[in-house]
Amino acid sequence: MRKLGLVVITLVVSAIANGQVGDAVYTIAQSSETSFLSTIETLVAIESGSRDIEGLSEVATLIADRLRALGGDVDVLPPELGADSPDIDHDTVGSMVRARFRGTGSTDVLLIVHMDTVYQVGDAEEQPFRIVDDRAYGLGIADAKQGIATILHTIEILDTLEFREYGNLTVLINGDEEIGSPGSKAEIERLGREHDVVFSYERAPREAVVLATSGIGRITLRVVGRASHAGSAPDEGRNALYELVHQISRMWDLSQPDIGLKVNWTLAQAGSVSNAIPAYAEASADVRIVRMSDWDDVVEQVRELAEESLIPDTEVEVVANFRRPPLEVNNASRLLAAHIAGIYAEIDRSLDIQSGPVGGGTDAAYAGLSSDAAVIEGMGAVGFGAHSLDAEYILIESIAPTLYLTTRSIMDVSRGIVPGLGD
Repeated sequence: MRKLGLVVITLVVSAIANGQVGDAVYTIAQSSETSFLSTIETLVAIESGSRDIEGLSEVATLIADRLRALGGDVDVLPPELGADSPDIDHDTVGSMVRARFRGTGSTDVLLIVHMDTVYQVGDAEEQPFRIVDDRAYGLGIADAKQGIATILHTIEILDTLEFREYGNLTVLINGDEEIGSPGSKAEIERLGREHDVVFSYERAPREAVVLATSGIGRITLRVVGRASHAGSAPDEGRNALYELVHQISRMWDLSQPDIGLKVNWTLAQAGSVSNAIPAYAEASADVRIVRMSDWDDVVEQVRELAEESLIPDTEVEVVANFRRPPLEVNNASRLLAAHIAGIYAEIDRSLDIQSGPVGGGTDAAYAGLSSDAAVIEGMGAVGFGAHSLDAEYILIESIAPTLYLTTRSIMDVSRGIVPGLGD
């Protein structure tokens, strides 16, 4: 064992000798709080907005070096842009850090989180790292640099315990989550198929894990008409705005709350000057789904409705852009969530299990898209204020329980002692 003080080592050895592995893990987790805060202070100090390639490269190098020092087989992978991202330049998308730790067992575990933030270069001046009472503040600290620190220190704890009973323990930390993961989603999906269990480390607003999230898409209506003078010759024009209003009036109620389908028209624009019949109009709807099949159904419905126009000689185009798949809960996820809630209870804490879909998208959904793996989101520390310039923080009190939970969870799934999992 290493990186621990003599008193902690003595307590850990005693706990393990008495068969109290949980106590040993929690002792190490508690002793890791100071170093965790040091790690996250270093991470937050590096600005890494999704388009800040220099900053992303710096934080990726730091992460890669830390994972190599822990014994990982590490690669820094370039973005892998597919045919659905034709307008995105590789040079504007961050890389991924992937590390593999080879064990002696047969259960493969994947840990994922992202290193990019929503902030711009210079924003860190508005909120430097600081500690106030039980809160650690900093840009990106909750979303999701606490997740990076959790993964690094969890692997350090496993190393300290000399635990190697997993098959492959894989880490993937990507640099493009906040822009939809265009360059990393293929790798995440591929890794999801290769692993039995996936833990994702987005921050949680409470002590909870998430088993399902909504998928996100956008449907855009584009109407082309004909311009004309609004005062002297309005009849010679073909009013694209009128046609757009007609279309939306027939599509305002496409939501189906009973199946989790939400369609909300949120953006619209038409024309350029007030005295001309608008020749172009456009509106976009935010779409949230719980099941992948619902996306195709709602797009088909919109296309069918759009075939019926009000204004002759106007053209209506439907453009469907699917941004993120839903994370769909499966039985393996339910079984694992129930087990880790029991693990959490061993330190007298309660873990909420969110099995119904929440509205936000997650990279965990890519991991589960074509896999039967148990996928658990929300394994990170408790945090608040994501995407704010001056109020993003994590609760320091949640660090040790978070490290304990994820370490014990990896140990239990590796040992095959989660009831029903893998049957």
